[in-house]
Amino acid sequence: MDTWVIAMMLGASIFLGAIALFAFLWAIKNGQFDDEEKFLNAVKFDGEDELNDAIKQENKKEELKKRHRPE
Repeated sequence: MDTWVIAMMLGASIFLGAIALFAFLWAIKNGQFDDEEKFLNAVKFDGEDELNDAIKQENKKEELKKRHRPE
């Protein structure tokens, strides 16, 4: 192989790796991975009524958080 092919492949892989790292760090910063209980709750609340109750509980938690935040 020619040297320029290896250099292009190396440059492209470093560039794509940097983009992937940037996207991963952005997702962590914006809280994309913060919901630890999402899949656990899916098992606990199987029926439609249970899911509606779970949504209501989450909304109540969010309202309480908003009320207790100093503005």
